[in-house]
Amino acid sequence: MGWATIIHPFHPLTGQRFEVLKTRRVGGIDTLLLRYAERGSYAVAREWTDWSLTAPVLAPDGAARKLTCETLLTLVELVGELAERDARQLDESGAIDHAQTS
Repeated sequence: MGWATIIHPFHPLTGQRFEVLKTRRVGGIDTLLLRYAERGSYAVAREWTDWSLTAPVLAPDGAARKLTCETLLTLVELVGELAERDARQLDESGAIDHAQTS
């Protein structure tokens, strides 16, 4: 299945890489079963590994979504447009004169 590195800062094996034997869901938590050569296998929460970085994000409708560079850039544009709109509305109301405050 591949390899996983423990990334949780307080886990005693942080930074170590292990072979992934299988994935499963335990108590509603995605879990990886990892091979630990010295002590056999053990389970760890997926979010405590580098596999969490590729984990799908769930939308409110339950559908899996991935956060991509394209969606982040779209978000940056949206935030910029909202900030500009708010600034224009303030200027129109006379509440703030941006030319004077800059």
